[in-house]
Amino acid sequence: MPDLLLTEEERLLQSSVRDFAQRELAPRAQELDQREEFSWENWRAMAALGLQGIGIDPAYGGSGGGYREVAIVVEEVARGCVGTSVGLITHVSLSSQTIHQFGSEEQKRRFLPPMARGERIGAWALTEPGAGSDAASIQTTAVKRNGLYYLNGTKIFSTNGDIADYLVVFATHDRSLRTKGMSAFIVEKGMPGFKATKQHGKMGIRGSTTAELVFQDCPVPEANRLGEEGQGWKIAMNILDSSRIIIAAQSVGIGQAALEAAVRYAQQRSTFGKKLGEHQAIQFMLADMATDVHAARLMTLHAATLKDQGLPFINEASMAKLFASEMCQRVADKALQIYGGYGYFKEAPVERLFRDARITTIYEGTSEIQRLIIARQVLQATGR
Repeated sequence: MPDLLLTEEERLLQSSVRDFAQRELAPRAQELDQREEFSWENWRAMAALGLQGIGIDPAYGGSGGGYREVAIVVEEVARGCVGTSVGLITHVSLSSQTIHQFGSEEQKRRFLPPMARGERIGAWALTEPGAGSDAASIQTTAVKRNGLYYLNGTKIFSTNGDIADYLVVFATHDRSLRTKGMSAFIVEKGMPGFKATKQHGKMGIRGSTTAELVFQDCPVPEANRLGEEGQGWKIAMNILDSSRIIIAAQSVGIGQAALEAAVRYAQQRSTFGKKLGEHQAIQFMLADMATDVHAARLMTLHAATLKDQGLPFINEASMAKLFASEMCQRVADKALQIYGGYGYFKEAPVERLFRDARITTIYEGTSEIQRLIIARQVLQATGR
């Protein structure tokens, strides 16, 4: 049966990335989780397929496409290896897109081509020890002297932070101005006064790398500032609004992987004289799981379509991110339940998926933040 949600070109993209993910990424996912390592092998394999350039204008070395294409790619990569998808998302929908959407022509021509080819890796740094959901409270400062901005402060939970060549960093010129005093900068690997330290001990997405970033009088040229001074908050919120669509796509990939693992196990495992899948209790669980995944996919593609067509999408993006992230936790939980005791051990794929799923309701805007955004949009629409 044809997939009426996708165009022929999108189906070809989905098929090629799905085959690649199952062949190249899935077999290494368990090992990467256990070693808690970023896979350069996976990164180079994705670069050979052009995945780091998805959503980037071919004029800057990308392979083109919009948020629908990025969502399709990320879902399939996450289906194969969630940890690998985190590094790709940060590179593509956060770091590269910030430069793509807000960089000057010179910045785009300088930074994007090697990023689109996967020769350089991007990171994004907004969160701080005392500023997570309350991003307006960032303490990292940027003081301008003689054509240079000197950055001082600490960022945490920066995916790719310790391996990145280019980092989009948000800092404030005046803490009292909160959102109006923030700017965005491209910090390059090796700049003096900048140090990145890998953070260990994550519950899940262990196939990605996360870092603490420390800036001590780190000089950043004015040419590396993104947009005008004071536009940092606008830039950050614009990128997060869009990237939530991609986190929803990642969540769909996790949910799909958990559903497929549960179905395989239910078809193989026998209890009380028949296959697990023949028990009505298990059938009902699988039915709910499949319905959840399908609904989340529809919501994600709808939000991506609105974004690509230049229509209002923030409400739909937050809805997709909220529903899909909570969906993949429900589905992973039920998959583990179907596995029973075997699912509680690391040899079972659902054990890893259960842990990987947990972060999706936290990063790029918690579920609570999404509900605030949705409520405001609903109240504004009702009040018109």
